[in-house]
Amino acid sequence: MNRKIFAAIIAVLASTGAQAQSAWRPERPENVARRVARVHADNSDSTHGNLYRPTWNSLAQYRTPDWFRDAKFGIFIHWGVYSVPAFGNEWYSRNMYVPGNAAFEHHIATYGPQTKFGYKDFIPMFRAEHFDPNAWLDLFVRAGAKYLVPVAEHCDGFPMYDSAMTKWDAARMGPHRDVVGELEEATRARGLYFGVSSHRAEHWWWYGVGRSFPSDVQDPANAGLYGPAEPMSLPDADGKVSTKQPDPNHLERWLAPNQAFLDDWLARSTELVDRYHPDFFYFDWWIGQPAFKPALQQFAAYYYNQSARRMQHPVLTYKEEAMPANTATLDIERGKLDTLRLLPWQTDTSISIHSWGYVEHDQYRTAKSLIDQLIDTVSKNGNLLLNIGPRSDGTIPEEERDVLLQIGAWLRVNGEAIYNTRPFAVFGEGPTKAAANPTEKNHDIQSYTAEDIRYTVPKDPGSHILYATVLGWPEDHQVLLHALYAGNPYLLSSVCSVELLGASSRLAFEQRAYGLLVKLPAVPPNAIAYVLRMKTGACGARRK
Repeated sequence: MNRKIFAAIIAVLASTGAQAQSAWRPERPENVARRVARVHADNSDSTHGNLYRPTWNSLAQYRTPDWFRDAKFGIFIHWGVYSVPAFGNEWYSRNMYVPGNAAFEHHIATYGPQTKFGYKDFIPMFRAEHFDPNAWLDLFVRAGAKYLVPVAEHCDGFPMYDSAMTKWDAARMGPHRDVVGELEEATRARGLYFGVSSHRAEHWWWYGVGRSFPSDVQDPANAGLYGPAEPMSLPDADGKVSTKQPDPNHLERWLAPNQAFLDDWLARSTELVDRYHPDFFYFDWWIGQPAFKPALQQFAAYYYNQSARRMQHPVLTYKEEAMPANTATLDIERGKLDTLRLLPWQTDTSISIHSWGYVEHDQYRTAKSLIDQLIDTVSKNGNLLLNIGPRSDGTIPEEERDVLLQIGAWLRVNGEAIYNTRPFAVFGEGPTKAAANPTEKNHDIQSYTAEDIRYTVPKDPGSHILYATVLGWPEDHQVLLHALYAGNPYLLSSVCSVELLGASSRLAFEQRAYGLLVKLPAVPPNAIAYVLRMKTGACGARRK
């Protein structure tokens, strides 16, 4: 063994052992120590020609790659043991241990007390008997997606892959399948980019309330799944700890994880990098807790360097202020921006409204609302990562299938205004504004009008093409593009032709002092949103 790695292993094990007797330790500490040591040694080794070091200044060399900026649309998958109870939302694994929560009451009424039937007892019921990764990918390709991001490990602590850090995973229990590995193979076979998401950070406190009353969380035999089960809150002056959630916008007010947990988090995260070589890596919001900073910097440097050696161009996402803006790619959960962002970004949302994972009696968004959101997001230099939640047997709900197929049908006609585009000088115009605090969760569903227009251009600046996507069909069969008034500073030359995607003939138009007026046919080409393709410069006599 390399001396540097051996010394690092000893240091990691020593730091883990130095924790208080009651402190949580990883299920397989030797494996964690070995992997963390490898990461630290690799990040400090100049012989590999590493481009990145675990500092913000070094990580600022990161650039969001062109493949991601071209792709625009990806599929997110929340699927795990929580799809078995299928109640409330994907937080069931935590909420079933929170007295007073609807999931707590439902669980006792349906399955019995948590001492007799805990979350672990759903694992044998998670059989995935109809899971067919190739059928899933066929659907995602038809939907027009260009990248796929399954949840590799949700907050419940049950990895959906073959992990060396725990026995509690989908390869050894439940479906007895490496779900992430199978999806990676099917994804790459179709030429899509592959990513993973990790929500492991939140596991530090996920089952903590289960220690406040009799439950199977307290059984040491289950520590590999439920541990650490620490409280969310800092203790008060009397040493008491509240079971209430602290302010989610101020993670410094939460109980910080210990070093053993941070090492376990780093080990699991980099294990995913080395096993599946993801093009894309998504972290949930709790990596913003200040104690994660050193481990997060180590992870980012390792991920970027390993990707560079494989000639990959990775995307790493963060939320809120977890990382400096120039070191990774911003992700906004169920939210949006109200203006164009110069740096690329992403929003992630779900077809289902109440839960990311499958639950019974959920409600679902329409294809139009999601296509409108895709159009709005792309015009502001963003991507849309759209989530589905399969049932526990591996089937995708019909409501989600139908929406995906409708999105794909629209993109087959209008996708040139989405894929491989870049923002125009102005993202758009119209009366509909983003909600107050648009980056907050659940502020991403909006209705638009025929006056709401979003602009994009091909990434090739020599194309002399501009797209205007109009989010409604005007009753008077004409649309006015105010930003394109005669003499505007955004176009180097005048508009000389206008076409309607999905229609066969060019459109009559006039470029006036107050805008470009375009006359439309009597019948719209689709019922969702329509795209005007405009060419500028000399393209023959224009039609009026």
